[in-house]
Amino acid sequence: MKITEFLDIKGIKLELEATDKEGVLREMVDLLTEIKEVGDQKAILKALIERENLGSTGIGQGIAIPHGKTDKVDGLAAVLGISKKGVNFEALDGEPVYILFLLVAPKDTAGPHLKALAQISRLLRDSYFCELLRRAATPKDVFELISKEENRKG
Repeated sequence: MKITEFLDIKGIKLELEATDKEGVLREMVDLLTEIKEVGDQKAILKALIERENLGSTGIGQGIAIPHGKTDKVDGLAAVLGISKKGVNFEALDGEPVYILFLLVAPKDTAGPHLKALAQISRLLRDSYFCELLRRAATPKDVFELISKEENRKG
């Protein structure tokens, strides 16, 4: 499974405006609904916030991978946001978050959801790669970086 199979170029936003957790989740859910039919935005936002209440998906080193499940999608859906200012996401290391990868999966699937989360965290483990993402000029550049990296690691 490749990230480029469930991430659309139109789902990449390089200038996230929100600076707090709930605001950025709302902004990313708005972006998701622009590219995919996901049903009730409020329900998805609620699922994401409930997941965050269990423990922050801000995994540290400037990265967060908020995720949730809904019965309104028929497959994995993702959006990627980059914040120039940094977001207070209550990350595990207490640092601001700059790269946010939001993943939504169908309610009754565990396998693809977990594989996708593993794939995303593997990709973002490389600090040099994350720096390239943060410096990318266009969504197309970000998509190509991800695609090249996935093909390189094959």
